[in-house]
Amino acid sequence: MSGHGSDLILVLNCGSSSIKFAVFEAGEGPPARVPAWNGKVQGIGGSTPDFGETDVPPFAVTLDASDPHRAALQIISERLTVRLEGRRIVTVAHRVVHGGVKYAAPIRVDAAVLADLISYVPLAPLHQPFALEAVEILLRERPDIPQVACFDTAFHHTLDKVERQLPLPYAAWDRGLRRYGFHGLSYAYMTVALPERHGALARGRTIVAHLGSGASLCGMRELRSVATTMGFSALDGLMMGTRTGVLDPGALLYMMEIEKLSLQEVAHVLYHQSGLLGVSGISSEPRVLLPLEAGDEPEASRARDALALYVRRIVREIGAQVAVLGGLDLLVFTAGVGEHSAEIRKRVCDGLAFLGVALDPVANAADATTISAPSSAVIVGVEPTNEEWIAASHARRLVTG
Repeated sequence: MSGHGSDLILVLNCGSSSIKFAVFEAGEGPPARVPAWNGKVQGIGGSTPDFGETDVPPFAVTLDASDPHRAALQIISERLTVRLEGRRIVTVAHRVVHGGVKYAAPIRVDAAVLADLISYVPLAPLHQPFALEAVEILLRERPDIPQVACFDTAFHHTLDKVERQLPLPYAAWDRGLRRYGFHGLSYAYMTVALPERHGALARGRTIVAHLGSGASLCGMRELRSVATTMGFSALDGLMMGTRTGVLDPGALLYMMEIEKLSLQEVAHVLYHQSGLLGVSGISSEPRVLLPLEAGDEPEASRARDALALYVRRIVREIGAQVAVLGGLDLLVFTAGVGEHSAEIRKRVCDGLAFLGVALDPVANAADATTISAPSSAVIVGVEPTNEEWIAASHARRLVTG
């Protein structure tokens, strides 16, 4: 391969309503952490999809309603063709949410691997099908370009069995019913970025709070996952934008037996109508709810309730992970909410005052990389995640050496 910038790695992150892409230079050594360019098609399946990239503001696009994800991929392909300027894509890396029991590391995808990954769709129905659709299209239309699947579950293969096992009949373990953990590409990036930022402290008792529309925590020791909040599915753990997080299974039995909801209706409630959106009845985003808290009207009360429950669940789960870790040295916030909501960070840290956590309000308001006060018993940081770079790095090692 050329070391003069002629070769590129394409990273695709395909979700139910958006496809994000990033293009990295595939020179010698790890790719630069900032992509050559990136962008996304969002609003897929909705009435107003749009496309935007690094230096192009979003603009409306029309997607074939019969197969909108394929149409979105075609738009990205056409734009890439324009911008490549004679350079070539040497590999495509995909964020694939679930690798099941079998895949504990990135892997080059062929027809047999794809068939395995399709069998895991029921484990991650919001994400897995769309990533695999892109893989399938490229296998068929561009078999000359190697594809690499990078799994969100892989990072958590270091969990002890006691953290992975579910309290079900043992045969369930043999069938693959266990806690897998997710957001692994984000946490893998933290194992690179945090030692650079915090030195040896990062190898101690660390909790990373990945707070976005999906949300989870990962407790690490020696930069390895030892506890995480998402489990068998991406529904478990923290309350999220539209997902419940941990929920008494008796509530599901009640909804199905007494309220007569079908399996499909319950799934829709759990994935799309719950979390911040469900409790508030307004929005799935803290940045929308926070300004609405003031006042006595029902809308304000529901916004307060939603945010209070959201923060309480984070504090509760951090407390549980501190117990597993035997203490806490470093707490790091990442992803959309974690990186940009000073108020949510403040409320979470206020709930952790019993651990000696104290924030510097000026640093927190500025989204500084270290936001704890000098008196804090725990260092608190903010670290932007970079899942795409991790995927590009995996692909480069696997395909180009």
